[in-house]
Amino acid sequence: MAVISEVRHPADWRGDQTTHDDGWRLTLTEAHRAELRAAVDTVAAAGVPLEEISAQVFPLPTLGPVLARLATEVTDGRGFALVTGAPVGGLTEQHCEILALGVASHVGTVVPQGPQRVPVLHVRDEGADPAHPTTRSYQHRQRLGFHADPTDVVALLCVRPARSGGLSTIVSSVAVHNEIVRTRPDLADVLYQPWWHDRRTGDGPESFHQHPIYTRDDEGGLVAHYGPDYIRSAQRGAHVPPLTPAQVEAMAALDRITNDPRFTLTMDLRPGDLQFLNNRVVLHSRTAYEDHPDPALRRDLIRLWLDTGRDGRIAV
Repeated sequence: MAVISEVRHPADWRGDQTTHDDGWRLTLTEAHRAELRAAVDTVAAAGVPLEEISAQVFPLPTLGPVLARLATEVTDGRGFALVTGAPVGGLTEQHCEILALGVASHVGTVVPQGPQRVPVLHVRDEGADPAHPTTRSYQHRQRLGFHADPTDVVALLCVRPARSGGLSTIVSSVAVHNEIVRTRPDLADVLYQPWWHDRRTGDGPESFHQHPIYTRDDEGGLVAHYGPDYIRSAQRGAHVPPLTPAQVEAMAALDRITNDPRFTLTMDLRPGDLQFLNNRVVLHSRTAYEDHPDPALRRDLIRLWLDTGRDGRIAV
């Protein structure tokens, strides 16, 4: 059995120590908001396709340098940030997408996502059955287990929240890792071994792949790849072996720590909030939610996947 050591990193934080620290919040000024509105109008008027929006075509003379510092905090610091006050009120859906892409392009390079390989996806309740093997997490309103998306950074722009619920909860995967090393070193080694995961692309063998829950990059930094919902659904694969007793116990330990209020930080995203999470060092979850009966008022979050040029994430 390999001896797994704790990882020293700025992203080793606990929620109960971070709640009252506003260093992870960026509140946009009115000048920033005006700059964003002008950039959105310019890009929309020019008819720039969504997939071609970049920092070059979405210039932010005063906000851009601030976002560059935020990007450093997300990639090399605590691993998350929240921008508040983005001017989504009164914008069309397309203009909200332009806004999200424009801001995110100053943090990283947008990565196509979903079966259609699109630059943005809307996280909405589509009435999909969460138990169906090809249902994706953004298509239903039930609770999501703590997980990391398969790109360097995931960003969410809140256009409208749900009537109730739908809270975003995050936890440091570094802190979780170190807690397991301290309290259950026998299980830490299991997390560095290959695990089966489900891509939920169908029933064929290409839908399943193996990857450890924790790996180290070339510099010794920690990289997390966890999603209990997708690990459990991988059991449907004809060639996928049952979880071992050690894996079951390791998942129980992970789920216990990731749901420990001492470790978690919850955000109630409101219109204009834009959340950035480093998937290497932060896991995220969502509570179940109830939506408005009026379709025009229903929950709508715009999701973006970003590449920051760091090695370690799996291919998407």
